[in-house]
This record gives sequence, C-alpha cells and structure tokens, in this order.
Amino acid sequence: MSKWLEVCQLDQVLPDSGVCALVNEKQVAIFRLGEGEELYAVDNHDPFSKANVLSRGLVGDLKGEIVVASPVYKQHFVLSSGKCLEDESVQLETYPVKVVNGAVQVQA
Repeated sequence: MSKWLEVCQLDQVLPDSGVCALVNEKQVAIFRLGEGEELYAVDNHDPFSKANVLSRGLVGDLKGEIVVASPVYKQHFVLSSGKCLEDESVQLETYPVKVVNGAVQVQA
C-alpha cells in the first residue's frame, strides 16, 4: 500500500516554478502553477541529458498542454502525463501530489 509523504511547505514552491524532493530515494520534481494549490509531480531525471534537472526547467503552456521544458536540451514534458512532446516514445513517471494544511505531500 502506498502512503503520502510530506516533502515541503507549499510556500517553499514559488508560483510557476519547481523544486526537487527525495521520495523513497528517488528525485521528484514538484511544480506549482500560479499562486494556488495546483501542483504536479514528475521524475526529476531528464532522460535525454541523463541529469537530474527537470525541477529547474521552465513551466509554460505549449499547444494547450502545461509543460516543463528541460533546462538542458529543451524537450517539453506534459506535467499531467509525463509525455514528451518531441519524442512520444519517452515518458516520465508522474506522482499524485496534494496540499494538506499547507504541506505538500507526494504519494510514494
């Protein structure tokens, strides 16, 4: 059975940016959209550069999809599904994420 792990406080995730958290010894990139509590969590590992950098990527809208652009080679990953827009054979793992009493929790 999976459990929810508290990884940080919501105010530690700046609007329209990401942070990295260690969840069960795996790096997870957590992104916050706007000033609210809309969050996404995906692998922090960029499969193209082989570096743990996606939490530092730029968040935006591309063709109606909310994406993060890798800071290395600029591939775009859909935050809700992990799908890479430039290479459909590549997909990041996604994680359920929520806010409880101001704390960000990721399902592990």
